Amino acid sequence: MPTAHTITFYPVGNGDTCQILLAGGKRALFDYCHRRVAEDENDPRIDLKKHLQDELKSAKRDYFDMVAFTHADTDHICGSTDFFELRHAALYQGNGRIKINELWLPAAMLIEDVAREQMSDEFAILRREGRHRLLEGKGIRVFSKPQALLDWLHPALRARGEPVTARDHLFVDAGTVVDSFSLANDSIEFFCHSPFIKHCDEGDVVRNDASLIFNVRLRADGADYDFMQVGDSTWEVLEDVVAITRAHSNDDRLRWNLFNIPHHCSYRALSDVKGERETVPKPRIKELLLEGQAGAYLVSSSNPIPDSSDMYKQDQPPHIQARKAYESHLRQVAGRKFLVTMEEPNATKPKPLTFEVTAGGVSWIKAIVGAPAIVGATAPRAGLASPPSRLG
Repeated sequence: MPTAHTITFYPVGNGDTCQILLAGGKRALFDYCHRRVAEDENDPRIDLKKHLQDELKSAKRDYFDMVAFTHADTDHICGSTDFFELRHAALYQGNGRIKINELWLPAAMLIEDVAREQMSDEFAILRREGRHRLLEGKGIRVFSKPQALLDWLHPALRARGEPVTARDHLFVDAGTVVDSFSLANDSIEFFCHSPFIKHCDEGDVVRNDASLIFNVRLRADGADYDFMQVGDSTWEVLEDVVAITRAHSNDDRLRWNLFNIPHHCSYRALSDVKGERETVPKPRIKELLLEGQAGAYLVSSSNPIPDSSDMYKQDQPPHIQARKAYESHLRQVAGRKFLVTMEEPNATKPKPLTFEVTAGGVSWIKAIVGAPAIVGATAPRAGLASPPSRLG
């Protein structure tokens, strides 16, 4: 039977949740944004909690193989501490909670300051979970290894009678492939673009600057396709990603057949100037956009972005000027479509956006009345990934 993976983006408003379901059955989830108001049938956003519970029940499982939180902003973690089973306290266990076999966190989530009045906030609870798993040495990968985190970890390991190097294998550096998955065994590979050490060691930790960015490579019957999975990054960080990736001869890690664009179509992922009608991307951002392959797709996980006069005056994302920039660059690479999670098949009742990855390409499975329709495919690109270089 031909290999088929799926990548699904959920309509959660201005927020992010994306699931990769591999042909072999493994599941990886990026972010989780469930707002209680979405449980109201009159709200257009998906009831994410029920939807994922039903999916997992149908698959006869109560866990994800991997869950990654790209950063700690509410629109990426909302409802997560009610949905997932957390190992650090009995309060967050049982009652049908969904287990996480391996939790992926940027180091910034483990070192962010927590004030006394924030102890019950979700980011503080996830920080405790991350620290617990790291200290136990089980079920976690931490991206970047800043000194501030080691200043907490090393004394804690010594108190346990363990060497300070005992958890080094759980850290992942930018510019390397995460060894939790492989193309050979799982038909998937995660190349970490960011965060860099400087995002955590130079001054205040900024969540968006230190968020997770991956090149996700999927293999289907010998053909490889690339998915750019980006947290709420800024143009400055993305320019660094492009420059450093090229400097280490990993140019192939900038290619994309599917791109989850950052920060709900904010112009700040493209430039510091919105533009009157269309944002003009910074030079290296333009380079990244032109790495799109023929038939590629762009996805904005956001509220609808209509081309109406009032949208040009919006301060908060999504920004119509950014949409126009993405669409114009998509045309330049013969890409297929720019899609918005809260617009398909319509803004009244949006459905999850699902893409199928097969040897024939990346195809959007369009939600329509009746049977789903498969829209388009990308030309296959065969071959193994290049060996990664390691960054400091």
